[in-house]
Amino acid sequence: MTAAAKRQRLSARLAQPGLLTAPGIFDMISARLADRMGFDLLYMTGYGTVASYLGLPDAGLATYTDMVNRASAFAQGSNTPIIADGDTGYGGLLNVAHTVRGYEAGGVAGIQLEDQEFPKKCGHTPGRRVIPLEDMVKKIRVASEARSSADFLIIARTDARTTLGLDEAMRRAEAYSKAGADILFVESPESEEELAHIASTLDKPVLVNNVEGGRTPILPKSRLEQLGFKLAIYPATGFLAMGHALEQAYTALQQDDTDNALKGQLYEFQDFNKLVGFEKVWDFDKKWNEG
Repeated sequence: MTAAAKRQRLSARLAQPGLLTAPGIFDMISARLADRMGFDLLYMTGYGTVASYLGLPDAGLATYTDMVNRASAFAQGSNTPIIADGDTGYGGLLNVAHTVRGYEAGGVAGIQLEDQEFPKKCGHTPGRRVIPLEDMVKKIRVASEARSSADFLIIARTDARTTLGLDEAMRRAEAYSKAGADILFVESPESEEELAHIASTLDKPVLVNNVEGGRTPILPKSRLEQLGFKLAIYPATGFLAMGHALEQAYTALQQDDTDNALKGQLYEFQDFNKLVGFEKVWDFDKKWNEG
């Protein structure tokens, strides 16, 4: 499926009733697995991608090149629309325009931009500070003008809730909406009451970030839809599950009875061959190596 077709598909889905659920993808294995499962969209998590690709915390250490390369690989390796974390846009206004064009050319369906100061930090960790509202409004305007297609979505995230309070976060989200954002994202609300206020007040589709162990209570998807959210992302679920599974498997390798310890815990090898595309290799070899 072409990038344009994936964007149109996501835009059409957003116009329909119901909550869209997006699992976090962080490497090509997670992307391929999620792509097979019928989700409406996938979410390229900055935290997970930086950790997987560089082995570093999500603290402004990854560059534009690091992230656009990963976003492009995910988009080209899947048929599901992807929204990708673009951090702060990797600099000033000119950088924001360059970042938007690069992500769009890479094939993702939308980019998330946030109003943190550089270097940014994960939205569920301490020490975040935000830039002036007017500066972020300019970034959203630049991002909106830089894209070549209106189907390429601009997701505006504010991190103001934690340090400046919910009222300021709402004021910022409303300003970003007027500046041209397609989807609004108030990071780290701290109660169901705050979630309800966010979803019922804002005039654009609203995204909720569900991080296991984070600052925001994780509600059932039926409740999130009832409150009025349009998108629910689960950026950490995949890499937290992966970390737990790997730790268990590697611990089993230290034991004497490895086969029993791992029984039922591993992806079948032949199924994994199919997941990563070996069937196409075998078909190619059969076509061109037969005598």
